[in-house]
This record gives sequence, C-alpha cells and structure tokens, in this order.
Amino acid sequence: MFVATNRLFVPADRAEEFEARFRANMREYLPNVPGLRRSTLLRPTRPDQPYVAVNEFDSEEDFRAWVASASFKEAHRRNAGIARHVTGNAVETFHPSEDLVITR
Repeated sequence: MFVATNRLFVPADRAEEFEARFRANMREYLPNVPGLRRSTLLRPTRPDQPYVAVNEFDSEEDFRAWVASASFKEAHRRNAGIARHVTGNAVETFHPSEDLVITR
C-alpha cells in the first residue's frame, strides 16, 4: 500500500464552498482511478488547522500514474475546482509499515 496526504489550508470563510467543490471533484474524478483504495477528506477541528486529504493506493506506481493523468490535471486546474479556495498546501507520501498497523 502507498498513502499520499495533502494538507490544504483554507480560510474559514471559504470552507463551505471548498468542501462542496472537493466532494464534487471526488465523485467526478476518483471512481475509476486504477489502484485507488480509498480517498478521505479530514475536516479540521480548529480554524488554524488545515484540511487533510488522505489517498490510499495499492502502490506508489498507481499514485504516480494518477498524478500524471489528464484527469488529475483537470481536477486540479487553478480556476476549475478547489484550488482557488486553498491558500497553501503540503503533499506528503508514505509507505505504511505493516508491522505497525493495529486493527480491531
């Protein structure tokens, strides 16, 4: 598995529209992404915290293919979707350590 997170800084006055556009983007662009297991948007609990988008892929190659796709580029165009609501972001990627996973 491969995990990519994106910390998205959104001013409080843009949060409602950001969430609506993010939800629409997820529904339009993510259903058929090869290797995508799950995509989640975490809502901040305080105004000074960012949203965090968490995407779980089967492999790093699946993630890289998604980032290189025309669909990704369309979903992330500056004036087309969520990007105009974001004042900053930070992408982080991870290879989960299977021996450090605890499930119920």
